[in-house]
Amino acid sequence: MTEAVSELPTAGNLHIKSTKRDYNIVMKRILIVEDELDIRELLTNYLTHEGCEVSAAEDGVEALSLFSEKEFDLVVLDIMIPKIDGFGVCEVIKKQSNTPVVFLSALNDDDSQIKGYDLMADDYVTKPFSMPVFLRKVNALLRRKESVQSRWDALLTCGDIVINTDTMEVLICGRNIELTTREFDILHTLAKHPGRVYTRELLLDLLWDYDTLVDERIVDSHIKNLRHKMGGEYIETVRGRGYRIAKKDI
Repeated sequence: MTEAVSELPTAGNLHIKSTKRDYNIVMKRILIVEDELDIRELLTNYLTHEGCEVSAAEDGVEALSLFSEKEFDLVVLDIMIPKIDGFGVCEVIKKQSNTPVVFLSALNDDDSQIKGYDLMADDYVTKPFSMPVFLRKVNALLRRKESVQSRWDALLTCGDIVINTDTMEVLICGRNIELTTREFDILHTLAKHPGRVYTRELLLDLLWDYDTLVDERIVDSHIKNLRHKMGGEYIETVRGRGYRIAKKDI
C-alpha cells in the first residue's frame, strides 16, 4: 500500500504524520480522553476528518460522565489524566460495557502495558506514535466490534427459542429443530414481535410471492407442522384472528 505522507507539526512528544486517505472509518462515535489540549484537538480533528462523531474529555470524571450519557463505539484513553486516572476509567467502562478501549499513553514500560491489558484494554499505543498506524488500529477495532455485533444481531431469542438467521438454525431448550424454509420464515416472523397476532392474510402477504395464488389454509398446515416439530405450545392460536408466540414464552 502506497501512501502520500506529509509531516505535520509535533504536539509535545507526539509525532504525527498525515496520510492521504485510502481507507475508511465508517461513521462511529468515539470518546477521546486526553488532558493535553493540543493532542486532544489533533485526535479530534483527524477522527472527525475520517467521518467519526467525536466527544472529548480532559479528565476521568468528565470521561465517565460523557460515557454514561452516550453510547460510544470506541474509547481512546490516556492514562495520566486528572481526578481519575485512565486505569480507573477503563475499569469502570469495562464493568459496564464491552466498548473497545485503546490506551494512548507516554507510559511505555512493561508494567503499565501489562496492567492495561489486564484491565481488558483492547490495545495499548505508546507516544510518540504514527497517526496512519493509529487510525488503522482504530479501524480494525471498529470492524471487529461490528463483526461481533452482527453475529449477536443474527441471534433472535424468544423464551426457550433461539433462532440464528445466518445459519437458519433453530434451538428449542438447546435442542436443534430441523425446519423447512417456509416453516423457518413463519417462526422467525412470529418471534420477531412476540405477543403480536399475525393473521393468515398478513403472513401470506409477508412470506409468499404476490404472483402466487395461495389458499389461506396452507398457513394452518405449516403451523401444524411447526407445532409438531417444536413440541409444547409455543405457537398460540388467537381464535378468529390468527397466530402468535404463546405468552408464556415471551
